[in-house]
Amino acid sequence: MELLESFLTYLAVEKGLSGNTVVSYRTDLRWFSAFLSGKGISPDAAAPGDIVDFIETLRGDGYSAATVCRYISSIKAFYRFMRIEDVTDHDPSENLQMPKKWERLPKALSLSDVSALLDAIPEGKTGLRDSAMMELLYSSGLRVSELVSIKMEDIHYDAGFIRVLGKGSKERVVPVNGRAIVKLKRYLESERQAILGKRQSPYLFVTRRGGRMTRQRFWQTIKAVGRGAGISLSPHTIRHCFATHLLEGGADLRSVQKMLGHSDISTTQVYTKVTTDRIKKVFKKHHPRA
Repeated sequence: MELLESFLTYLAVEKGLSGNTVVSYRTDLRWFSAFLSGKGISPDAAAPGDIVDFIETLRGDGYSAATVCRYISSIKAFYRFMRIEDVTDHDPSENLQMPKKWERLPKALSLSDVSALLDAIPEGKTGLRDSAMMELLYSSGLRVSELVSIKMEDIHYDAGFIRVLGKGSKERVVPVNGRAIVKLKRYLESERQAILGKRQSPYLFVTRRGGRMTRQRFWQTIKAVGRGAGISLSPHTIRHCFATHLLEGGADLRSVQKMLGHSDISTTQVYTKVTTDRIKKVFKKHHPRA
């Protein structure tokens, strides 16, 4: 579909979105286009009811709330592009809302659970590497894609910060705590070159093939560490813990927003709901007249 490919090029070139994000848009919109095609409709001729039918189909097929909301975002962005390009003069997704009841709050582990995870060095010849990655993830609230993209030159040990290239190729600087720096130095001194062998790499976290660690491989590591500790982990769990624990400790929302690399503070505000819910539970459990 030529229009879809033009939209994807627009996202990559003009919006500067990452390759993984563009692939997600392609997958969502191809499925949406196939659904419309089954009804004998092209995207530029779709009505609001057609989009609602598609969303209801997703929900009926058991897609999660987060996935449904992602599809809605993709569809709305696609129609905004079509209006910009004068492909259509109407936007059937304009009034499409993401109901609040669909919102799924991020799960955060307790401080004791996080400590147990970070203090346990994974087994194997890459244990120091994997342990350093876990510690840095929690220390700085990085996305996994940001973590695996760190280069040797991006870490400033004495100053205690790291330079990160986030979504949309936006650069930010985030602090790194002392525990993470200690683990990073142990990994660099004792393991990194052993993993590389005779190879060289500009990336901080490397594999035996000489390349950088991949997101998929590190996700497997996270899940394996979680299983060993009897804790269910997703790729974003540690990042959620970082944000939630900072806010519970009294950090201001704007600072957390900058460290997470959120362009819109409303994305960060979801964590205030998490901390509020926890406060309510503590109140009900411990207040004598609650």
